[in-house]
Amino acid sequence: MTIPTRRILNMAGFLACSGMMGFAFYAQYVLELEPCPLCIFQRVAVIALGMTFLAAALHNPQGWGRRVYAALIVIAAGAGGAVATRHVWLQNLPPDKVPSCGPGLGYMLDNFPVGDAMRMVFTGSGECANVVWRLFGLSMPTWVLIGVGTLGAFGVWNSLRSEQHQL
Repeated sequence: MTIPTRRILNMAGFLACSGMMGFAFYAQYVLELEPCPLCIFQRVAVIALGMTFLAAALHNPQGWGRRVYAALIVIAAGAGGAVATRHVWLQNLPPDKVPSCGPGLGYMLDNFPVGDAMRMVFTGSGECANVVWRLFGLSMPTWVLIGVGTLGAFGVWNSLRSEQHQL
């Protein structure tokens, strides 16, 4: 069996990230599910991961460049996974342990220094603990965690594998 080229599989990774973002916008604008601050950061990570896949597909690096893209994929997927993990943790807290709802991300960025706003986001708020959508019993941040974890592992494998016997 032959495996498609790195370039083709990097484009597939980009398309998968595009699909994740497409669903995020569908959920926001069609299902009318307003994203919380942690959702916004997960979107940023998915976009960064997708742009890394796209750059790798266009650049088609050889040698040490493949390792650079593998590292960038680890960083983007790791950041997305970390935020999604925090979000899933907040969603699974007992109701009496959920932090109170805070201001929106736009308000925080407009009125607080960036460091303080980020600290406020990652300490979480009550709105981030609400589960407003599920598929097969899993919340959206759980699916993001699965998605970025899978795409991250796939991207590293694809970047570092040998290109023998490819289409």
